[in-house]
Amino acid sequence: MASPSAAPANPGPNSLPGDGPPHLERRIGLANAVTLNMMYMIGVGPFITLPLIVTAMGGSQALLAWLVGAFIACCDGLVWAELGAAMPEAGGSYTFLREIYGREGAGRYVSFLYIFQLGFSAPLSMASGCIGFAEFASVLFPKLAHPLFAAWPDGVRWTNVLAAATCLVIVGMLYRDIRAILRMAWVLWAGVMTAMGIVLVAGLTHLHPHLLRIPPHAFSMSPAFFAGLGSATLIATYDYWGYYNVCFLGGEIRSPGKTIPRAVLISIAAVALLYIAMNISVLGVVPAHEMSRTAVADMVGRTLGPRAAIGIACLIMWTAFSSVFALLMGYSRVPYAAALDGNFFRVFAHLHPRRHFPDVALLALGAAAMVFCFFRLAQVIAALVVIRIVLQYLLQQVGVILLRVRRPKMPRPFRMWLYPLPPLLALAGFFFILVSRPEARREFLYAIAVAIVGSVLYFARARKRGEWPFTI
Repeated sequence: MASPSAAPANPGPNSLPGDGPPHLERRIGLANAVTLNMMYMIGVGPFITLPLIVTAMGGSQALLAWLVGAFIACCDGLVWAELGAAMPEAGGSYTFLREIYGREGAGRYVSFLYIFQLGFSAPLSMASGCIGFAEFASVLFPKLAHPLFAAWPDGVRWTNVLAAATCLVIVGMLYRDIRAILRMAWVLWAGVMTAMGIVLVAGLTHLHPHLLRIPPHAFSMSPAFFAGLGSATLIATYDYWGYYNVCFLGGEIRSPGKTIPRAVLISIAAVALLYIAMNISVLGVVPAHEMSRTAVADMVGRTLGPRAAIGIACLIMWTAFSSVFALLMGYSRVPYAAALDGNFFRVFAHLHPRRHFPDVALLALGAAAMVFCFFRLAQVIAALVVIRIVLQYLLQQVGVILLRVRRPKMPRPFRMWLYPLPPLLALAGFFFILVSRPEARREFLYAIAVAIVGSVLYFARARKRGEWPFTI
């Protein structure tokens, strides 16, 4: 079994690349941390899902879903901020769950379940971004939407091939040291903010306020209203996710006790303002009943002309690319942390000998994402959200309270405001998402199935290795 001391993840801010065995280096400051968070958050998601949220809510009252999603993100973000500042190591949730529930006890089981579900959800999330990139490319080049084989009209399309190729390019870009990656991140960040800026300027300068009027009885407290709000909030919550990306890079953050909480909260506030402004700018130009998958590009085309619509489609592709870049960078550190701790396959603990990044984990997640690029992901987004809520977020909300009770003297550079309200309100918000939608039971069963399979694998492995609950 690998020991945590076998390869020090955090030797200190003053360590040099040539000192001792390969290790992660603390080179990410606040500006870079916020940039990586927001790049992850503002992917292709909000540009494609805005029409879905409007449809679920039935009109311009869709703004409520964005507000509820932002509120849940703030409450959950305070939990991430406290845990990330207290345990600034590579791995994020893996480290949190292991320490909360016991490093040599149930924490091994809970953190293993997290890694197991991440092996599916992380590559699927990356693949969804690459597929979004390819779908917007098909708007510019319609032939990409054609089947790869004419005799197989419902099979693989050229967009799937482009999505997989995009994932391969991102893996190549990340296969280098952290300093080069951070330089590329700023270039990608510029494109993301340019896209958001054009959308906001185009919409807000051509706003038709009457289109923003809320229909009569839009907020009637009926079962249909809550079902629509639950479905819309699930999508909005998915679009906000990413504010915690900095926690997965905890072993590479400078002054993590201050940087991690600030990066989490700043990115939530900034992205919430951008999403709400984008919602107003699009709904103020494109009537709710005319919303389509490319509503954002349609709005820019109506206001700034067809050439601008093509330009914004290119920039949305850029944001999708940037989001997958940040996502893969963060999640590649999680299998590394688990393997270093002896709770995952040993090979994932390997760091590149010169560039000091988890190369095996990066390549494995990238390869899995390339495979998933050939699947249809639209129908499983909700299932992925539910799986992650059940097997990660709920465990952390309960866990941060348990940690306060069991280890009150544990050093906490950041203590969440208004404790214990944030975790309790986040729990309530996630519970609402889980139970308010018609498909909730089916998606909850998906989460149970993943938990059962992961549990069988863990207990079989633990029995063989003499680990909890079979400790010798």
